[in-house]
Amino acid sequence: MDPIDGFLPGTTSVVTSLRKLIMDGRYAAGERLAELSVAEALGVSRTPVRLAFRTLEQEGLLQKTGKRGFVVREFSEADVLCGIEVRGALEGLAARRLAERGLDAAVRAVLLGCLEEGEQVLAEAPLSEAHIERWSRLNARFHDSIVHATGSRVIGDAITRNNHLPFASADSITIDRNALGKELDKLRLAQVHHRLIFDALERGESARAEMLMREHAYIGLRYAAMLGLAATSAAS
Repeated sequence: MDPIDGFLPGTTSVVTSLRKLIMDGRYAAGERLAELSVAEALGVSRTPVRLAFRTLEQEGLLQKTGKRGFVVREFSEADVLCGIEVRGALEGLAARRLAERGLDAAVRAVLLGCLEEGEQVLAEAPLSEAHIERWSRLNARFHDSIVHATGSRVIGDAITRNNHLPFASADSITIDRNALGKELDKLRLAQVHHRLIFDALERGESARAEMLMREHAYIGLRYAAMLGLAATSAAS
């Protein structure tokens, strides 16, 4: 495989780049991935690739074959949409319960901190690898804080199980490094969603918080479709 254009080395970037390559079909369903060849294609050492393989196995994009090998898992567009719909429903339930319960000072501070830092990150255009990694961490913290704040282990466990489906996790961010301007717009739209969700939680508007969280789950796919960028990597 030829070296990947626009790839920027980094632990998180290896994961996001492999997601994008699988989504775009550069690594096809059923294809076996080897640490060395992937590392050479991405221009990194084998260690971040090894760690990325483990992460993507947990996300349901890769399956183990043999002692150390991995193959790209077969999945359909319907599988992806269903997993995202389930996550939206579960996170929407968490947001509704939290709005009904009310934000305590500690949770409010964490969510507000995510919003403020996220806005700072996305104001520093042009988009860079460091920006992507920082926003990804903030995004995960924002989502996890809402789920954990409900105090419901049932919701958290259900989301954890669903996260093992392809592209179902809130962490499954794909970035097109050849269209960083459009990707920045996508992240800014997600940031606006975060602000609206926080506003609904703070006001105790449970139905609105649930609806916004459900819609937010679809943001990546819907934004890509609007721009004509959507692509599926594998068909069952």
